Amino acid sequence: MRPQAATLAARLNEPRRFIQVVAGPRQVGKSTLVQQVTQTLAGPVRYASADEPTLRGADWIAQQWEAARLSITDRRGAVLALDEIQKIPAWSETVKRLWDEDSRAQRPLQAVLLGSAPLLMAQGLTESLAGRFETITLPHWSFAEMRAAFGWSLDQFIFYGGYPGAASLIGEPQRWARYIIDSLIETSIARDVLLLTRVDKPALLRRLFELSCRYSGQILSYTKMLGQLQDAGNSTTLAHYLELLASAGMVCGLPKYAGDVARSRGSSPKLQVFNTALMTAASGYSLAAARADREFWGRLVESAVGAHLANAAMLGVCAVHYWRERNHEVDFIAKARGQLTAIEVKSGRAPLAHAGTAAFTQAFKPWRSLLVGGDGIAIEDFLSEPVAHWVGGL
Repeated sequence: MRPQAATLAARLNEPRRFIQVVAGPRQVGKSTLVQQVTQTLAGPVRYASADEPTLRGADWIAQQWEAARLSITDRRGAVLALDEIQKIPAWSETVKRLWDEDSRAQRPLQAVLLGSAPLLMAQGLTESLAGRFETITLPHWSFAEMRAAFGWSLDQFIFYGGYPGAASLIGEPQRWARYIIDSLIETSIARDVLLLTRVDKPALLRRLFELSCRYSGQILSYTKMLGQLQDAGNSTTLAHYLELLASAGMVCGLPKYAGDVARSRGSSPKLQVFNTALMTAASGYSLAAARADREFWGRLVESAVGAHLANAAMLGVCAVHYWRERNHEVDFIAKARGQLTAIEVKSGRAPLAHAGTAAFTQAFKPWRSLLVGGDGIAIEDFLSEPVAHWVGGL
């Protein structure tokens, strides 16, 4: 059971206070976690999902809510869990009305809302439900979790990533790849982005996703992206689409660190997947072939480290950037509690001294500088510990 389960269980065992929002990308175990927790509760639980091919309406929320109210028999109350709630138009206004009705009636009904697009859910939460909710975010599974659950080696995690639902398929690599592409990538883009947000150029968004996976770990200007994508779009459109893909927990563009101000749109982003499976599924490589291609494997290793950091940023542990000035570059800059940690990644052996880190240290005086891989901290050790262990986050 993931560590967030204990947090949810503790909150649901408290007197009714806030709506609990469980958010995170697809296939990270949100539904499983909520069901595991609610099975331990003494009172009745009603679980319903809006993740259907056709959108449900606000009346559906009211019907589920009323059924949960009718299940209350004593002071222990009941729990209503609604999955993929963000699929329903105007869901937040309906939830606000029903929650406030229960508050006025002092009805002991706890509500748990689940959603696959954290930033898209946040829009509804901040618009209508301010002050009424707490969020529990589930990131992609870490190396430590995949190793504990499935006995994976470091190489397996770097190649197959952190999707627990696909773990049983790695013995059949082609089947595994089709599952990632069809059930995860396509579903996330179609249902968590295109269905919920206005996208004028859906083909461009899909190609941007593919490009971001292919170039994960590399800094790419929007001008170069447009050249690769061969589309008449502009950098503002690309930046917006990249934010939408990040909101679904798929890929993001890390901004350049520029002192107190991060120029996220003005600078070239460093493309970064949240899960390395998104890189390898469409690559055509087997694990052995990927391991033999030193350049590809090096980018996979750096992307695995970047994904570890990006998922921590999803939890609010730190902010993640890169840094480059003239010929000097640092792979990742993590900022936590006002302190900077410079992180350089090497997939092979490398000397401890690095010109980019030295230049960054001279300019910004980071709290800590780390070399991950090579002669520094072992990749396995870095990925085995929470990011807060390395960067001093919460």
